Order: sequence, then C-alpha cells, then structure tokens
Amino acid sequence: MVASPDILNALRELTNAKQLDRAELQGLLQDGILAALAKKYGPTVNAEVDIDDETGQIRITLLYTVVAEVTDAAREISLDEARFEDEEFQVGDILERPVEFAEFGRAAVQAAKQRIIQRVREGERTRIKDEFSTKVGELLSGEVQQIERGKLVVMLNRFREAEAIIPYREQNHREHYHQGEPIRAVLKRVEDTPKGPRLILSRSDALFVQALFRLEVPEIQQNIVEIRAAAREVGSRTKIAVFSRDDSVDPVGACVGLKGARVQAVVNELGGERIDIVPWSADPERFAKLALAPAKVARVFSDAGSRTIQAIVDDDQLSLAIGRNGQNVRLASELTGWKIDLYSSREWLEKGGEERLFGAPEVEEEVPDVRLGDIAGIDPAIVAVLEDAGYRTLNDIIDLERDDFLRLPGIAPQEADRLIGIIDELTTEEEDESGQASADESASAGD
Repeated sequence: MVASPDILNALRELTNAKQLDRAELQGLLQDGILAALAKKYGPTVNAEVDIDDETGQIRITLLYTVVAEVTDAAREISLDEARFEDEEFQVGDILERPVEFAEFGRAAVQAAKQRIIQRVREGERTRIKDEFSTKVGELLSGEVQQIERGKLVVMLNRFREAEAIIPYREQNHREHYHQGEPIRAVLKRVEDTPKGPRLILSRSDALFVQALFRLEVPEIQQNIVEIRAAAREVGSRTKIAVFSRDDSVDPVGACVGLKGARVQAVVNELGGERIDIVPWSADPERFAKLALAPAKVARVFSDAGSRTIQAIVDDDQLSLAIGRNGQNVRLASELTGWKIDLYSSREWLEKGGEERLFGAPEVEEEVPDVRLGDIAGIDPAIVAVLEDAGYRTLNDIIDLERDDFLRLPGIAPQEADRLIGIIDELTTEEEDESGQASADESASAGD
C-alpha cells in the first residue's frame, strides 16, 4: 500500500526545502501517520508503521490486545470478536489489522501533514540553536532580505532558515543598505522567541571590529595574538588592545600588516572609521598610558579602591589626550575599565601635585648596597678573590666590565659572565616608558 498523495507531496516539498536525509524523512512520515491514526481511532491507538526503503511502500498495522472485557476500544478487542477472525485467539494475544490509506478521512490526513510540519519546525529550531549558540562573536554573511521599521532582516548564506535581524540600534547609521545587497555582521546574541531562536546581529558593536580583525589577521586565528579589550564609538573611532603569546610576534604589527594592509581592510569595511591599536598590559597604569595614544603621557597615578587613574600630560598634549568632544579619553577609559582623569602639567602643579614633572632630568634611584657574600649565585671562592682586590659590596663592582673581572687572578671567562649576569639582574629595572615606544608605533588607521 502507498501513502496518501497529499502526505507524499507535502513530504517531497519539505525534503527539498529543508534538505532532510532519509532517516529524518522516515521518522517524520512515521510520526505523521501515527498522528493521523490517533485522529481517526483515538489517542491511545497502538500501531506499527513500516516503510520499505527500496520501493517506498508503507505498511500500516493496527495492534489490538485481546481482552475478556474491553475498556479502551482504541487498543483492545474482546475475545469473542477476535475469534470471529481466528478461533485460536486467547486473552493476551495481539490481533493485527492492516489499514489502507483510503480509510483515512480528510481530517486525519490533515493531522498527519500538520504533525510532520510541526516536527520539521522543531528540528529546525533545535538545529539553529545548536549551530549558533556557540558562535557569538563570529562574523556572519548574507544579504538584506527586507527592511522593516528600521531593522534589517538578513538571509544568511549558510543557514537560510535562521531568522536573523540587525536592529536599528545595532546598525552603523552612516551606512545605508537596500534589499538584496550583501552584508556582513557579527552575531551578538541568540534570543528565544515563541517562533524559535532569533539571531541578533550587529555592525555597531566592538565585537564586529574584533571579528573583522580575526578574519584579516592569521595570528589571531592561530591564537598567537589575542584582542584583550576593545572600545568603540560607531562610525567614528575604535580602540583595541592586543596581546601576543609569542614574544617573537609583535601584536600591534601583526594587526597592522605589511604597509598597513590588514588594518586598512578593516577600516574599509567600517567606512573609514579610525582604529587605534595599542599593546595590552596587566599593569593598569602602563595600560592607561598606552590607551591614551596617540597622546604622550608623562606620569600616571592609580587608586585601586576607586579604580581611578590620574594621568598627567604636557600642555601641548592635553587636547590630543582628550580628543574631539572628549572621545579619546572616553574610549581609553572604556578600554582599560578604569576612570581616567586628565591633567596638564600646569594644572597638576597648581593643584599641589608633585615636583615639576617636565624639563627636569630624572634622578636615578640609588641601588641598595649589599655585601658580595650575601648575594646568591656568587661562589665563595670568587667572593674571596674580589675582596682581595678591594671589592666588598655590590656598589663596588656595579660599574665593572667583563674585561675588568678577567684581569683578576682566579676568575675564568664563565665566572666573569656569571658576575655580569648577576649585576644586570640586580640593577636592571623595567623602564617606565618601555610600553610607550610600542604605543607610539601603534596603528591609528583611518585618518
């Protein structure tokens, strides 16, 4: 026997539109037929539905339990009635009764079609949720299907069944799109609605800029370079802070690319929006200095309790540090997560700040004097040689070169190298401006 042409036609359309495989198709068909049987014979009906993979033939068999007294006519049959068909039946046996599709009424056929459509929709919703719930922050592409009440309805290239929109507040209002135009956006979140999952896309969020850099920079794709923080004022300016897990890879240079090709590709997608790329630092004071680029910051003071940074810049750097309408300092504050208060050198001195910060030579801190015998790593025999030569403390040997040590009897080249290394380790301090050079070289694209 074969199924109703209405059901088969509906299945054929669904198979083509939804790209169902054979197993899914059979499951849907069985479920739909069981729904039709329930509509005709009752919700407790017991039946078997067999589908022949080769011929497509469908066999439907109702199963009735033989009982002494019937309490559920949808799945039970009396012993007397069963024996009309076969005298051998006993209580507890199962009577099988084949069903032809011709016996199905229009309501039952409609119930089967509705159940199949419902199952397809449920499976579609599950697939959409499974596909996109882990893709927040990724770049998606499609075309503008419709523009309604300010929002853009997008048909995605790879998952056309998914409902995807770009709300008005997630758009770059300097851009204008028309129906049928290609568009790229970042997946910001997945919303559950009564009609199923809805994908909320954005072209205004800082996530969009990060997704574009992931597309353009292989080192980010390979997890060598990471974007640790981002701040954006859509259509105007973005700041990103980058970090490299490999000391041999410059994170800023990787994002800028040869002759600025990589950052320029991102700028073009953003319609000329300016992008500042700065190195990330775990030290909030150093990070604040870098985040205020392209302005040069002289000193910073932090208050961890209030998460506030006081940054002092020279008078000619103040307007650059503030930026147009306060944009530069505002984005730097968002990037670092700290409130940044800016002062010119004059303002800082007038409010009773420290000694003059500009134009005066820096005073090097005196290295604490330590007896050579108390320094770990120097062999006692070498200490004795140095003391015999008149060198008894760290300050005594701090300015000696390798050749000076080699002139002393009993000190071999490897011992001289070890002494130079110990001196360097004890006296080298991280320069305050070590990150500023990187900041000066950071990209400010889109000017």
